Amino acid sequence: MNEPQFHVTEARELLSSVAQHDGVEAFSEAFVRGLDGSHEHFTVRDHNTLIALAGLAPDGSAEVAVHPAYRRLGHGTALISQTLTRRPDAGLWAHGNLAAARALAAALGLKPTRELLVMAVEGEALAGIGAPGSTAEALTEQEGIRESSYAEEPADKQWLQVNNEAFHWHPEQGGWDLARLHEAMNTEWFDPEGVRFLFDDDSLAGFHWTKRHSDTLGEVYVVGVADAYRGRGLGDPLMRAGVEHLVAGGARKVILYVEADNQPAVKRYEQLGFAVVERHVVYKSTKLTHCSPI
Repeated sequence: MNEPQFHVTEARELLSSVAQHDGVEAFSEAFVRGLDGSHEHFTVRDHNTLIALAGLAPDGSAEVAVHPAYRRLGHGTALISQTLTRRPDAGLWAHGNLAAARALAAALGLKPTRELLVMAVEGEALAGIGAPGSTAEALTEQEGIRESSYAEEPADKQWLQVNNEAFHWHPEQGGWDLARLHEAMNTEWFDPEGVRFLFDDDSLAGFHWTKRHSDTLGEVYVVGVADAYRGRGLGDPLMRAGVEHLVAGGARKVILYVEADNQPAVKRYEQLGFAVVERHVVYKSTKLTHCSPI
C-alpha cells in the first residue's frame, strides 16, 4: 500500500481511465508534472497493476485517483488516510466535485474550504468577445496602450513582476521567481504568441496568457494587471486580446478558472457570456474519522 515506486506511464494510464469515466481530470497539470518525483505519492496495486494513486505537493495540496473498476473498496479512504497522516493540514482537491467525492468527504468528516469554478463561453457570445479587431477597438480609449506578445517582446522580468503583483494573494499563482515562471512555460502547449501583452510605452501594464487544449478548445489561462494600472479599464481589452487570439486560431469554446468567492469577477464573466460548467473543491480536516469503506 505504501510502495511509492511507479512508472509515469502507468500513472498516466490510470489517470486517463479515470478521466474517461468521470469526464474530468483527477490530477491537475501541476500534479501530472509532479509525477516526475517532485511530489510525494501513495499507491495501491492489484498485484502488479496500479489501481489508485494519491499525490501530495510540497505546499500541502493533494489529489487522489482511483480506477473506476476498483471503487467502493476502501482504496480512496486508505489513500486519504495516508495523506492526512503524512500531512494533517493537507487540502484535498475534488475535481468536478462529483457525487462520489462529496460522499467520501462527508464520510471522512472533511469540510470544503475552497471552491474553484470552471466557466465556459461559446457560440455568439464567444464571437462577440473574440471578433477580429475587438481588442484594437477596446484600446481606442486607452491612450498610449499598445498590444504585443511574448513572441514579439519576451519581457520575462516585467511579466513576472506583474504576475506577482496581480496574484500576491493566490496560493498557486503568486510569489513566483523566474525559475518558477520558466517551469510553467516549459509545457508542450506553450505558445509565445498566446501570451498577449499590453504595454504603456515600454512598461508592461498587463498580460493575458492563453492555453490551447485542442484545435477548438482554448483557455483564458492567466490574466493579470500591474498595480500601477488598476482601475484604468484594462480588464476588457486584456480579455479580448487573448480570446481574439484563440478564436483566430480556431477555438469554438473558451474556458477559464475563477475562485467562487471572487464574485465581482464571476459577475463580469457572466456578463461576457461565460457560464459555470464545473466546480472544483478543496476539502480539509484536522482529524480523520472512522467510516465504512468507500
